[in-house]
Amino acid sequence: MQLAHFKTLWGHEGSLEEAVSLALDAGFEGLEAPCPENTESRDQLGQQLADGNLQWIQEICTAGSYVPRRDATLNEHLDDFESQLLAGKAIGARFVNVMGGCDAWPISDSVTFFGRANDIAQRHGVLASFETHRGRSFFSPWNTVAILEQLPELAVTCDFSHWAVVCERQPDVEWDCITRVATQAHHIHSRVGYDQGPQVPHPGAPEYQSALTAHQRCWEAVWESQLARGMESTSMTPEFGTDGYLHLLPYTQAPVADLWALNRWIAECEMAHFDNWKMANKQG
Repeated sequence: MQLAHFKTLWGHEGSLEEAVSLALDAGFEGLEAPCPENTESRDQLGQQLADGNLQWIQEICTAGSYVPRRDATLNEHLDDFESQLLAGKAIGARFVNVMGGCDAWPISDSVTFFGRANDIAQRHGVLASFETHRGRSFFSPWNTVAILEQLPELAVTCDFSHWAVVCERQPDVEWDCITRVATQAHHIHSRVGYDQGPQVPHPGAPEYQSALTAHQRCWEAVWESQLARGMESTSMTPEFGTDGYLHLLPYTQAPVADLWALNRWIAECEMAHFDNWKMANKQG
């Protein structure tokens, strides 16, 4: 099994050309980002990806941004999902990563949403992977498992840093949930959270070693399941981000670390981690 890394455009303040250059320099296989809203920007993204021989993971947020509109109906979420999916088809995504549903919905509504969204994606010939994310239906380990028990065919993007905040403990404490979700895991967002936040100041700092180790244990559970399922490749997006995630100094608001340096560090760390894991599993 091989591991492909993708550069997120979340928090990237430079041009698209610069993002492509950074991704190539880091040895990444592509970019993860929403589909641009206008045709000219979509054409530009497609051309930049083609020029760099890079793949694209399309990011979709239904009915709002990362946190959905509270008054949005289930059908509005589905309509938004389909319209964004269709807009990105011309570019051609490896798959779509979806922040979908709403944390306030009953389990039955979430099951209906994910089932119908997955049907839409399959009808259009696109693989959809649904992310564990605060504010969304997969906001907690227990809700996620309850939904997946009724939708065993659904693909999942695992961002366990969100669960660290929601549960106020490291995600590997809920090991039964981790291993259950891993059986349907498709993609990983490699951000490290801690008990009171979704993003440690730096994953390499010794004071956050236990948080890094806890997340790595969960990522290994995903890889083990994917290997058992016969997957020949997997993917990971280092997703240390901005917008309240990156720690800032009081008054000056100066960031405590460079965002790209954080993502480059965790990517290199996980490339080595994955290689060591493969050697331990005696697989090529």
